[in-house]
Amino acid sequence: MGKGPEKNTKNKALHTKLLNRKKTKIQEEKKEKALRLKALVTKMNEKKRSDESDVI
Repeated sequence: MGKGPEKNTKNKALHTKLLNRKKTKIQEEKKEKALRLKALVTKMNEKKRSDESDVI
C-alpha cells in the first residue's frame, strides 16, 4: 500500500507565518490600547486632584 498523497508543507508554513504575524499584531494593538488607557486615567486623576485642591 502507498503512503498517500504528499503533504503540502510549503502552504502550511506560509499559513503559520501569517497567523503568527496576525497574533503578534493583535497583541501589540492590545498593549498600545492599554498604555493609552493608562495614560488617560493618570491624566484624569491628576486633573481631578488639581480640581480638588483648587476648591480647598
